[in-house]
Amino acid sequence: MVQNVERKLWNEKIETLSRDAMRALQLKKLRKQVVYNCEHSPFYRKKFDDAGAAPEDIKSFEDFARIPVMTKDEHRRTQEESLERCGNPYALLACAPKEKIIRINSTSGTTGMPTLYTLTRHDVDVVNEMHARKYWRAGLRPGHVVLQALSLSMFTGGLPLSDGIQAMGLCCVPVGIEGGTKRIVDFLLLTRPQVLIATPSFGEYLIEKSVSLTGKEAKDLGLRWFFCAAEPGGGINAVRKRLAEGFQARVYDHTGGGHAFHGICCGDEEYRGMHFISPDHCILELIDPETKKPVDMVDGAVGEMVFTFIDWEGGPFLRYVLGDILQIFTKPCVCGFPGIRFNILGRGDDMLIVKGVNIYPSAIKEAVARFHPRTTGVLKILLGKPGPLVKPPLKLQVEYGSGVRPEESAGLKEEIRKHMKDNLRVNPEIELLPPGSIKVETGQTGKVKLVEVVKTGE
Repeated sequence: MVQNVERKLWNEKIETLSRDAMRALQLKKLRKQVVYNCEHSPFYRKKFDDAGAAPEDIKSFEDFARIPVMTKDEHRRTQEESLERCGNPYALLACAPKEKIIRINSTSGTTGMPTLYTLTRHDVDVVNEMHARKYWRAGLRPGHVVLQALSLSMFTGGLPLSDGIQAMGLCCVPVGIEGGTKRIVDFLLLTRPQVLIATPSFGEYLIEKSVSLTGKEAKDLGLRWFFCAAEPGGGINAVRKRLAEGFQARVYDHTGGGHAFHGICCGDEEYRGMHFISPDHCILELIDPETKKPVDMVDGAVGEMVFTFIDWEGGPFLRYVLGDILQIFTKPCVCGFPGIRFNILGRGDDMLIVKGVNIYPSAIKEAVARFHPRTTGVLKILLGKPGPLVKPPLKLQVEYGSGVRPEESAGLKEEIRKHMKDNLRVNPEIELLPPGSIKVETGQTGKVKLVEVVKTGE
């Protein structure tokens, strides 16, 4: 797509559609998609048969909401069955013939068998279009150099992200996290990017250690944009402020890798959620996490995310749930960009329950981050056994900042405890530790692990 660099949107024709026009387009694509799915996928034929429905029965979104959701466990079982019956893990679910499938993306598989995303050339083009919409809104244009410091792998935020950056005409430096901090820093100094894509925790670390690692303050590295991904932080105002001030850059929270669900925030100082930028390729629904009944998509609504790929050839997910809990906002955003917004509150399987109160690790991280620089922002949530039920009190380890004197620690601990009790309705037991004493563990994608299960001796 040839673009006028002055345009604020990558695809103005689609991105400025009215809500009614977009819903009409979605329904048209959806009705075509369900027919395609059932004609080409044994899994979806059985899914509709078990629900007592046929593709031609889907005449409205209400009709569609009667089709049962698809879970990760169901996805994995289908992959296993496909391996046994067909000799590959995607034949039962994928709709395109194998000669059209050109890429397989994957989740990290940290909680079981990785779930696969199968893409045709058409699907890859869709993904690249979504990445372009995000980065164009942020102001990136051909000629900008982007250092990609997330995982360089088949994960949905790995190589697909690098492909999307290149497809819109940006220069990608795909360093990844696999080579460690030194390699990232070496290429940061060598290639002089204006843009860094990394986890927010890595951004904070780079700001803190910049002089010793690079010989420069972080603000002098020439970064104008910092894009957060893979972990909470990009949506936490205290973290955003530290990144923005440390790098003297605009900070963006964004999501979406090798699939059709994508979003990006405004980049303003105040976080107002992420704009959903792919409604013409992905239908978003909310359901009650317990009853699985639909939740009305009204301003402020909270529910478990359900997504459906439309205009997708390879492995088009239909009413798929990952466990993400979203809050949506339908009122126009003050930034002027169109579309609904969403805030990812947490993962359903990450949620902890303390004396009947539901709390997400990301909310605890945000509470601790409010006390920077008296805290470093590094913390651990210690559980005696895997959640979600937590025997009170909720136990936390929190690093205090380098400027905190010993006699001030008791007061700081009490302030954090009171803030969490007043705002999160939990009364934690907090252990304050010196800076650098909490071991920071990351998963395969670079995401920092906040929860640790430890033996209590009980």
